[in-house]
Amino acid sequence: MDIPRTVSVALADRPVEGSRCLEAGAGVGATTAGLVDAGASRVYAITNDRGHALSTRERVGDESGLSAAPNGKRSGAADRLAVLEADLRAIPLPDGSVDLITAHGLCNVLDPPALSRIVDELHRVAAPGSHLVVDDYDPLPNDAAVRDLFAVENAASELATGRSALTFYPSSVLRDLFVGKGWAFDRERTLLDPVPWTASHLSAHADAAASFAVNCPDVVGDLLAARAERLAAEIGNESVGRMYSLAFRFPT
Repeated sequence: MDIPRTVSVALADRPVEGSRCLEAGAGVGATTAGLVDAGASRVYAITNDRGHALSTRERVGDESGLSAAPNGKRSGAADRLAVLEADLRAIPLPDGSVDLITAHGLCNVLDPPALSRIVDELHRVAAPGSHLVVDDYDPLPNDAAVRDLFAVENAASELATGRSALTFYPSSVLRDLFVGKGWAFDRERTLLDPVPWTASHLSAHADAAASFAVNCPDVVGDLLAARAERLAAEIGNESVGRMYSLAFRFPT
């Protein structure tokens, strides 16, 4: 399985092998793949996005991706994976049922109320002594061109849904939030500096803005969608900002 460097670096100092793991917000399955490849005994990948669930199953469920199970036998990746389509504000797992939790690029798509509720759920399902890895993005510099595109996406989202689509939390804010919920801070490291925002990333954000714009008043929605498409084309790509990784330990 192809494991992005950001994932392998974030997991390198965590005890993945033999652990029951939860990927909070499966995305396209990059961290799920990293957990399975590192020898997790079980990985629960949770997402409320049907497309992401399918992508994760396809990426990790490939029977050609075999790795050594904790008992020394070869085990198919699919045998150790459960992709759950669910809301992270109500995780369908028992209390204290996981040993390691990852949230890779999750927090930036959560507004503060949703983030707070999900942090409470992660606390609930964590077993004593478990580990938590949170990877996300610092706020972008004021002169970053991509800020304008993200601002348009947020404007469309706020008009359509009443909440922002993106919130970039400084690492210190997430660290203090999890510590305040009972996690012990372990370490922080930089995964990317600068972050490469590629043409495909920007196109995806422009598409997201357009999907929100459909539910905005006609003229305003059309203007926002057109503005997002134009910005993505004008920017092309940009390398700016920092992606960080925070690690915590749940007290025994």
